[in-house]
Amino acid sequence: MSLEIIVLAAGHGSRMKSRTPKVLHEIGGKPMLARVLDTVSAMDCAKIHVVVGADSSEIKSQFSDVDVNWVTQAEQRGTGHAVMQALPSLAPDANALVVYGDCPLVSSQTLKSCASRGAEGIGLVTAKVPDPSGFGRIVRDMDGSLQAIVEHADLSPGQCSIDEINTGILCASVGLLRLYLPKLNDENAQGELYLTDLIAMAVVDGIVVEAVRCHDHREVLGVNDRVQLAAAEREFQRNQAIELMRLGVRVVDPMRFDCRGSVMAGTDCSIDINAIFEGKVELGDNVTIGANCILRNVQIAAGTEIRDHTVIEDATIGAGCRIGPFARIRPGSELADNVRIGNFVEVKNSQL
Repeated sequence: MSLEIIVLAAGHGSRMKSRTPKVLHEIGGKPMLARVLDTVSAMDCAKIHVVVGADSSEIKSQFSDVDVNWVTQAEQRGTGHAVMQALPSLAPDANALVVYGDCPLVSSQTLKSCASRGAEGIGLVTAKVPDPSGFGRIVRDMDGSLQAIVEHADLSPGQCSIDEINTGILCASVGLLRLYLPKLNDENAQGELYLTDLIAMAVVDGIVVEAVRCHDHREVLGVNDRVQLAAAEREFQRNQAIELMRLGVRVVDPMRFDCRGSVMAGTDCSIDINAIFEGKVELGDNVTIGANCILRNVQIAAGTEIRDHTVIEDATIGAGCRIGPFARIRPGSELADNVRIGNFVEVKNSQL
């Protein structure tokens, strides 16, 4: 069976307290929806469907060059209702993987595992979390088999202690979705059509429902407010720092590191605290970046030291240079090897 992906991105995001649609808030310098689309586009899928609300012009304009099928959910009636809007666009013999536009850290490995389970029945991504408050819980029987998903507002007192949560990410055949989605009802605390209610129906009918437990719950936590947005940003940056360190870069403090683009680094580079990298940054061997520096679209050759509080933008720096502290290298600047730029010096559109 071919795989088609449904990205749910119609939520208003009222808890963000913003005029900007929730999925356009940025993680690592890119909208959350862009992060999700990057991940799913790398998978072997036939088509990507993005479900948006009626007022979605701002979202569509930012992704006008992306090959997706836009689906409108005019009325916000829950996740089950959102997936129902995409059903007519799906190939009848395909499998459908449902993901969320406000879950920017989910990995392709997790999604592929879920998709493989969905080929035999229903695949569902779950996670154990320290604080499950607000999340739907995974209810299992005495043998450990998955029985149902109960939303937080509908939990019984005995179910509140369950720490395995539903992430909402699932995969099932289009045939199963067409069978069960029309049977959903809104007789719950939220008055919505829950996508995950189909799990209990499938279990009753003997359909295999296999949970894929995510090893790191942080990758599948969604973003609903600015507190969660900041937490996701820090987790994203920590992952970026770890990747650089595994490539041999010394990152003095991974919790005070920000990459909002891409960084390519040679051997034995060092990055001090609060450095910010934007756009495309290339560092040669033995480059040292001091504290509180900002580098935007910069190429720096081997052995150069960028001292504290220096800002460099759209410039090329040669080998063995010493720049700063408190220097500003502006766009169009090209510094040859062994150039020295002292403190409080500004260079613009010059060759030195």
